[in-house]
Amino acid sequence: MTRCTQGLLGITLLMGAACATAAAPAVSAPAIPASAASAAAPAPAASSGSTDVPSLADIQTFTRAFELIKQAYVEPVGNQQLMQAAVRGMLAGLDPHSAFLDKSELRDLSDDTSGAYSGLGIEVAQVNHQLLIVAPLDGGPAKRAGIVAGDVIQAINGVPVRPDTLDAATHKLRGPIGTSITLSILHPRANKPVTITLVRQRIKVTSVAVRMLEPGFAYLRISEFQEDTANELTRKLTELQKQDGPLRGAVLDLRSNPGGLVTSAVGVADDFLNSGLIVSTRGRLAQADLKFSAKPGDLLDGAPMVVLVDNGTASAAEIVTGALKDNHRALIMGRRTFGKGSVQTVLPLGNGDAVKLTTARYYTPNGTSIQVAGITPDIVLGDVSVSIDKAPSLASGEHESDLPNHLAGTHAATGDADAGQLAVNDYALSEALHVLKGLALARHVAPQAAAGSSEQ
Repeated sequence: MTRCTQGLLGITLLMGAACATAAAPAVSAPAIPASAASAAAPAPAASSGSTDVPSLADIQTFTRAFELIKQAYVEPVGNQQLMQAAVRGMLAGLDPHSAFLDKSELRDLSDDTSGAYSGLGIEVAQVNHQLLIVAPLDGGPAKRAGIVAGDVIQAINGVPVRPDTLDAATHKLRGPIGTSITLSILHPRANKPVTITLVRQRIKVTSVAVRMLEPGFAYLRISEFQEDTANELTRKLTELQKQDGPLRGAVLDLRSNPGGLVTSAVGVADDFLNSGLIVSTRGRLAQADLKFSAKPGDLLDGAPMVVLVDNGTASAAEIVTGALKDNHRALIMGRRTFGKGSVQTVLPLGNGDAVKLTTARYYTPNGTSIQVAGITPDIVLGDVSVSIDKAPSLASGEHESDLPNHLAGTHAATGDADAGQLAVNDYALSEALHVLKGLALARHVAPQAAAGSSEQ
């Protein structure tokens, strides 16, 4: 299934990141409350007030083409198959995220919302007539095999992916658990594709992971925005602070997060904001113009935040990034985000099928549309890897611990080694922690400086 969103079935407003595919939970998928959703899809005529209808010549052309295919195509083809193909083509011609959903695709869309599904663990989008991987998902076969955001699928099981077969290629990515599929993958900046064989599996994505980086500094990882992501983050972060005390700062990792339910994205942003606009949507329908604002209550009580993003940060993840950036709540580090800033609405057709139609754009609190442009980090990081030089270095210097028969200390020596290993494992996270410590220090020093000044 190709999908850019997920959420409530029926008439549902969605924000997708990139078309999700066979493998993954949604690349985008913001679900709006049912009350707003049901009001957002009046009859098409009401949307524009236009009385424009297809000309008789256009209708005759369509009918003639339909009949010619029925009569002359090399194999018999049924009316239903032809009509579905016509609707698919009509929607595909609009943008990469509008699509026809048959009953099974609609069911898959609903299943994906829970974060449990069978597949490869990737989100894909049809970009520039190519099948682009937006993000490999944590815990999936694709990520374990080294597939990264920005990869292009050039062939599936030896069959080239052509511009006119993108929908069919996307469908091939799904399949029964335990079955294998061979992909020809072109990595970014590579000259030749590599062949990777993956085995489809049942994937249950844990959307929230929380741990301590160092005393006082937490690491918050959100891999996608599922139905319960905001509540899960609240629960895990509250437990962490009960166990380790109030935090001095936190890194929120949204790298390779392809999106998810917009309500969850709004909830996560609200977890760190006391007030202010989170996101707004604007479309041709008045009912598509929506605003979501933060309520009082910051889980970190104002402690500084750094948000890590990359080119796999899309849709709902960009909502959170934009909200925290524009409200001056967090410093954004990494690479420019994917740039998926449109809203899709799932509209039932009455027979169990549906269409997913782009109906609006979403905007950050400053009124900026991130469609195509994405969000540029406050601090841009290159795609850098670090290794530890095993050779002795004068720069390392000598310490008391290097002297023979030195007296043992009461605390184990840490710091350089731990920091060096973190940089090797995850350079961007290491840099984010450095910046976060600086922000925490500035926050601590500022009140002391103000108090000292008043005493003068």
